[in-house]
Amino acid sequence: MARSFGLLAAWQLSEAMVPVVVGVTIDQAVAEGSATALALCAGALVLVFASLMLTYRYGAAEAFRIDQWENDRLRSEIAHHVLRPIGARTGALPGATLSLATSDTASVGGLARSAGYSFASAITMLVSAVILLRIDVTIGLIVLFGVPLVLVVIQFITPVLSRRNRDQQEEIARTNGTAADLVRGLRVIKGIGAEAEAAARYQAQSQRAKAAGIRLGGSHGVMESASAGLSGLFLAGVTLLAGYRALDGAITIGELVAIVGLTQFLAGPVQVLGRIGAQVAAAYASASRIVEFLHMPPLLADGVAEPQPGAGPSLCLNNVSTGALNGFTLSSRPGELLCLAMDDPAATATLVSVLVGERSGERITGDVLLDGAAVLDLSVLARSERCLVNPHHTELLEGTLRTNLDPDGRRNDADLIGILDAAAAQDLIDLDERGLDQRVTPTGATYSGGQRQRIALARALAADRPILVLDNPTNAVDAVTEQHIAKGINTLRHDSASTLTTWIVTTSPALLAQAGRVVLVEGGRVVEEGTHRELLSNPAYQELVLR
Repeated sequence: MARSFGLLAAWQLSEAMVPVVVGVTIDQAVAEGSATALALCAGALVLVFASLMLTYRYGAAEAFRIDQWENDRLRSEIAHHVLRPIGARTGALPGATLSLATSDTASVGGLARSAGYSFASAITMLVSAVILLRIDVTIGLIVLFGVPLVLVVIQFITPVLSRRNRDQQEEIARTNGTAADLVRGLRVIKGIGAEAEAAARYQAQSQRAKAAGIRLGGSHGVMESASAGLSGLFLAGVTLLAGYRALDGAITIGELVAIVGLTQFLAGPVQVLGRIGAQVAAAYASASRIVEFLHMPPLLADGVAEPQPGAGPSLCLNNVSTGALNGFTLSSRPGELLCLAMDDPAATATLVSVLVGERSGERITGDVLLDGAAVLDLSVLARSERCLVNPHHTELLEGTLRTNLDPDGRRNDADLIGILDAAAAQDLIDLDERGLDQRVTPTGATYSGGQRQRIALARALAADRPILVLDNPTNAVDAVTEQHIAKGINTLRHDSASTLTTWIVTTSPALLAQAGRVVLVEGGRVVEEGTHRELLSNPAYQELVLR
């Protein structure tokens, strides 16, 4: 920044020196008729223009580099805040976060570049005032004190700009978020015939963003008009005064030319300094939104503890009460395939959030232990290495089927095909000649709901964690496919020598029949356990799983 500021200041000073050199040429060479003086002045003018060209080229390039560097740093910080293992607890739509990483970072990064031009303008104003003082004290003092006064008057509108700029950025973020959300849910919107309602909602939000933009544009217009009008009137007055001083003989013709040239040139720096308030207001509004986002609390608890040495894969909840869970007690043994038949989706959601560590900021009574250590005391890395909780709603990422199943590239083709077969998803390989290298669009939009669910299940199985928790992994597939998946999970994870543990929240009879133990959960607590066949004698269980 120091290098950029220095080069830009040298560029502006070189521009200011052009009328000064021309004035000296008139007085020292033209008026005196000296060829030598004319040659020297011409050489000086060449040097001034060379300096002007080179300093602007490298100073502007450096300023642009600073702008892009700052944008990249901010974008990376926002992305890191979202993608870090502990996540960010934010209700913002993806489009709103995208707006932060694009328009808001551009506004903040652009301020560094604008600051360089403003610094150069301020230095040039001071040097020009000194030059004018040497030519004529009265004119120099008027410029020295008059320009700051004009700038102070212009800045009165800055608070309004700051407020309206923030309003506009928030409305744009909401509009982007709404648009992204609608595109993401387009299949569902078409399925329920809600296209007109979706379009109306987007149009209403877009109109609010447009109105905010118009208000901001009006404020910018007022500031631009005030800046151009006041600075123009002021500099015209200075020029008029210089003309009167020349008529009185107080200054020479060359000095008049220098004064008129300088005052015309100073219109640019005055406007640059007048705009800096608006640019600071816009950058401040964007920076406030970025800072607010970066201060969002983490989504997951992140402790420092490690699992107890030698502890097998074990998951234990003892009298846990939080959300829809009410005295929930359950533990599993290494190598066990355990199914949970839960009567309340809210209890399922609470259980999943407890196991992944999302409820760290809420009151939880009881103990949640993973391999003998409290879940919330474990680091995110330790939890993820020991236990994978695969939620009901999962996301596929843009890339290939292979990178979705095995992002680290640890497995060979035979392993991946076997895992896809266990998840009843081998048909995806058979239907596309590219096989594992078939393209996957963002969110897997080209796949059906059942295909996306089976790919997500295969990805969870490919992770091969000691403990795997699956939340209703087959509710988007038919009964025959459920039967295939149930046998596939049992075969892949639970042979006779396996110590892997699997919990499946489900009401699918096919999955329940494969479990070594089934627990019935009612009212947020375990009320009975046994095999699927044994529990069918319970009317409440029978109604839950056979309806």
